[in-house]
Amino acid sequence: MKNFISIIVDKNDEKLRVDSFISNKEKELSRTRIKNLILNNKLKLNKKILTDPSKIVSYGDTILLEIPSPKITSLKPYNYKLDIVHEDNDLIVINKNAGISMHPGPGNYENTIVNALMNYGDGKLSNIGDELRPGIVHRIDKDTSGLIVVAKNNKTHEYLSIQFNKHTINRVYQALIWGKLRPQSGKIETLITRSSKNRQLMEVGLTKGKKAVTNYKTIEVFESDKIPTFSLVECRLKTGRTHQIRVHMKYKGNNILGDKKYKKKYKKFKNIDPIIEKIIKNLDRQFLHAKKLGFIHPSSGKQIEFSSNLPKELDLILKKLRNTCK
Repeated sequence: MKNFISIIVDKNDEKLRVDSFISNKEKELSRTRIKNLILNNKLKLNKKILTDPSKIVSYGDTILLEIPSPKITSLKPYNYKLDIVHEDNDLIVINKNAGISMHPGPGNYENTIVNALMNYGDGKLSNIGDELRPGIVHRIDKDTSGLIVVAKNNKTHEYLSIQFNKHTINRVYQALIWGKLRPQSGKIETLITRSSKNRQLMEVGLTKGKKAVTNYKTIEVFESDKIPTFSLVECRLKTGRTHQIRVHMKYKGNNILGDKKYKKKYKKFKNIDPIIEKIIKNLDRQFLHAKKLGFIHPSSGKQIEFSSNLPKELDLILKKLRNTCK
């Protein structure tokens, strides 16, 4: 069953982007969803299909937006033990391990968080987004660990999406980086765009890209004649661009330890502690962990926040570094 939204533009709303205009009128629809519907030929402007979300509306324009019924798809359940931090009727907060992807995609359509959710409970999740991403409101990278929230129903999905789009979600990460940040605390504000050399990577853009803001502070510095210099930093996301922290740390010249995509060649260190050298070489993930996640609950309207300890493999690295620096 299809639903339609019909709106006529008045004088107070002209000169707005069409996606912004609809978002202002229909509070339960996130701007991201509206944009995707427009790109999928679901909007008519003055009875003609429009596929440009940035089109400026004019006084008297008639807008008809089709809201199609959610797609139903079959996803293979994956017998994987999820670390559930919190669950209620609306959402699930999961402490994700490194090494597992969020949702099915090329090369892996079965062993993901989404497939594990199909195997967990009654498998009921929001279904207004991509048919291979039920419940997925946001993502963290495969080799990043930490907290994620999953929507059980469409109302929750929309409610959380709006908070992500308005950048009101509280997201705090911890990362171990090479060297020391200068200054040791501050704000990184750039554009981030897709790399012109490798479409799987992102990079800081000079003139194009989306605004990205990362607030950071150094928690601890590890310096010794037996090890390279490392810093444990806390990154608080103001925006949530793809690979944002990884790109921003590379931009500062302080790549994240274990990051295979955004790495640079390092010289072989002399007189390095053999245990530390082995840890550096054998780390099969990036030292990046989504430690805190806070948002307004869709039903209670109250701010809730969750925290996650560093995984054992990352905590062990810090303990070894501290012992070496004594």
